[in-house]
Amino acid sequence: MTQDDQRLSDRVSRRKFIATSGAASAAAIAGCSSGDGGSGGGGSSDGSSDGSSDGESMEETENTDSGSQSGSVGPLEAGGSSTVYPIANRAASYWNANRPASDGEYWPHGEYGIETEKNLADYWAGLYGFEADGDSEPPFTASVALSHSGTGVEKVMEEQIDLGNSSGNVEDELPDRDSYEDFVDHVVGVDGQPIVVSSEIAEAGLEGIDGQTLKDLYKGRISNWQEVDSDLPDKDIQVLGRVKGSGTRTSFVSNVFGNPEEDTSVDNRFGQNQRLAQAIAQADNAISYLALTFLGTQGVTPISLTWEGTTYTYQDDQNGLDSADYPLSRDLHMYSWQGTSKKEAAFLNMILHDFGQATFVAPNDYFTLSKRRQEEQTAKLPDQTPV
Repeated sequence: MTQDDQRLSDRVSRRKFIATSGAASAAAIAGCSSGDGGSGGGGSSDGSSDGSSDGESMEETENTDSGSQSGSVGPLEAGGSSTVYPIANRAASYWNANRPASDGEYWPHGEYGIETEKNLADYWAGLYGFEADGDSEPPFTASVALSHSGTGVEKVMEEQIDLGNSSGNVEDELPDRDSYEDFVDHVVGVDGQPIVVSSEIAEAGLEGIDGQTLKDLYKGRISNWQEVDSDLPDKDIQVLGRVKGSGTRTSFVSNVFGNPEEDTSVDNRFGQNQRLAQAIAQADNAISYLALTFLGTQGVTPISLTWEGTTYTYQDDQNGLDSADYPLSRDLHMYSWQGTSKKEAAFLNMILHDFGQATFVAPNDYFTLSKRRQEEQTAKLPDQTPV
């Protein structure tokens, strides 16, 4: 079956896939669980650090969209940001499971005004002309690899993957490009980056910092916790962060310093949010920024940030991290290249719909899109051609 749009069929023979969906999923899981080799210490700059790879070490192999995995439609492959990963990976797991319409707990279509007798993936793919195989297999499979934002946007540009996950704007991730018009930006959720510390520091009495202190910390101008608050322990501060090429770092330095390429001074940096959260928890003197979904890590405590006279506090009803004015908020992106194929659109439409926002975005503690933003993002998708 060749239900995908003309752009995909024209270029599909040139596509390079990193590996099969099973291998990609296994690599992603390994990336989440593996420890980081770095340790806090010596005030290095942002150039190098934990020795981690981009999370996709599998050798590239040639493949085409014909005759692979599910019927004649090749798999949809996404990759990149560890911040966007929980959203995209959860969506892929639902897609590949392709539960029947009778499974109201897993596929509660009626709750969202969807009347269908189709399996989950069959329904969303069917909106774009893909036919079900008549069994539990989806019309095509979906896999999500784990690395970071810079890798995601580069790989989608090189047509090695279908969707490049990024927690930073492509303009910030690839600042040397002359044009970005071939990238299509699909925003799937919003992250309000919290400032976090090791729980020992919060228990010692630190409840928050202001914007100038945050800048001083990431410029290496403050090195002891008593310089932040005289009541805190006489202890060195371990300033942590993400590697260059990480959308989490790019967004942070852009929001704090007004320049996505600003140099900062940190004691250690990590390739993935999972590893950064573990390092904060294992230390007793650390401070960092972090993707919101990783606040559940034991030993990591969010603190408030006072910015231009307003104090923003996690889970505050008025000035929480979901406030439009919160300085460290950022969109979460899934980029396509040179338009959006119907295969890509089917998967994205599922995430952008109320069902996807409630099932894939909200459970990961990210902020869902407003109705206006949902409509704006859905308008970027090609016209539906249901079977």
